[in-house]
Amino acid sequence: MPLTDVAIRQAKGGDKPFKLSDGGGLHLLVTPTGSKLWRLSYRFDGKVTGIRVLFCDG
Repeated sequence: MPLTDVAIRQAKGGDKPFKLSDGGGLHLLVTPTGSKLWRLSYRFDGKVTGIRVLFCDG
């Protein structure tokens, strides 16, 4: 299920970083400080890797 704007805005930092999945390997990483990072995970040569797509402040 795709993430909604409301779910993203309501995501707050906790004790540990956590991910909110948007599907297709795209997820939002929420850090303990409340920063939000869009990341894309993918496989290349049989290994899982990822890239940071966009940084969101707040």
